[in-house]
Amino acid sequence: MGHVLVAGASGLVGTSVVDSFLADGWKVIAVSRRRPEIQSSRSFHWIPADLRDPAALDRHADHLERVSHIVFAALYEMPGLVSGWTSVDHGQINLDMLRNVVEPTTSVADLTHVGLLQGGKAYGVHLHDVPIPARERMPRDDHPNFYWLQEDYLRFEAARLGFGWTIYRPAAIFGATAGVAMNSLIPIGVYAAICKATGRPFAYPGGAEAIRQGCDAGLLARAILWGATNRSANGEQFNVTNGEVFSWPDLWPALAECFGVPDPGHAVPTRLAEFLPAHEDVWREIVVAHRLRPMSLGDLLGESHHLADFALNYGQDQVPRPAVMSSVKIKRFGFHEAVETDASACHWIKLMQRRRLLPLP
Repeated sequence: MGHVLVAGASGLVGTSVVDSFLADGWKVIAVSRRRPEIQSSRSFHWIPADLRDPAALDRHADHLERVSHIVFAALYEMPGLVSGWTSVDHGQINLDMLRNVVEPTTSVADLTHVGLLQGGKAYGVHLHDVPIPARERMPRDDHPNFYWLQEDYLRFEAARLGFGWTIYRPAAIFGATAGVAMNSLIPIGVYAAICKATGRPFAYPGGAEAIRQGCDAGLLARAILWGATNRSANGEQFNVTNGEVFSWPDLWPALAECFGVPDPGHAVPTRLAEFLPAHEDVWREIVVAHRLRPMSLGDLLGESHHLADFALNYGQDQVPRPAVMSSVKIKRFGFHEAVETDASACHWIKLMQRRRLLPLP
């Protein structure tokens, strides 16, 4: 097997990517500001680095020269999350981070392949209705997005230097990483714990019910591993989903059971980005009472409470048109895995409970 550099290795996707490649026998170089918390017992080399720094990897050429593959799972999000998605600065910073990995690596290594992450925003799902289903062959949606900056840069460098690339577009990712921007399960788990501690019903806090898709972080990581070793995946973009649709209100009873709280069966619209910080004192008491990790609420949530409000349609009374991504293409190319979304959510919740990020039920 080769040597893979995983950028953003401590994130929601990166940790599962490290696990997947280790399980397949690869040598893994993990690049992230925090040491990745993984499930594998196999060893890997960690390079602590902030990829916004152009010189972050300059001192590690002796490790980079062995790299054959890059998985770029690093992501910079601005405070408030959603409002920053169309910012010029947001796009430029994420482009620079990719450049700060590819350029020092290709200067010393014979690179074979780069895997890059996008998502549903590639189709403009955060801005407007999209055709059902959204397919990879659709024309590029014309809006400011770091996806396009990164993709154009990667295409150019790949053509110039002769390495392959694959782009993955996952649906909403379910995983177990704290302190990130894209893990809706963390704020929902904190909300459940606060409800339980205060006697408040664990009611669905969102708005109008919508059809959604999820993507298990482990499934996504295995798709990335598949793409890294499958020549037919070179130069392709793939939607990656669990293989089914769901709605958050219908998922709520399963979440309530995982958190050990009753499901009242009704909604109480609640902006989690406001409610959770307003109950930080309650959370501190929960941390002590349940012997959780001594993390501040802000360090636990990252920007994910803003994502949860967006995903749960807080403040929206009208049922939105579904944004459904087809996963036919990746199956046609040879990756056939599927995961039930409720099982995926509960798997990661239980792992966060075992890691003492959330209370046991």
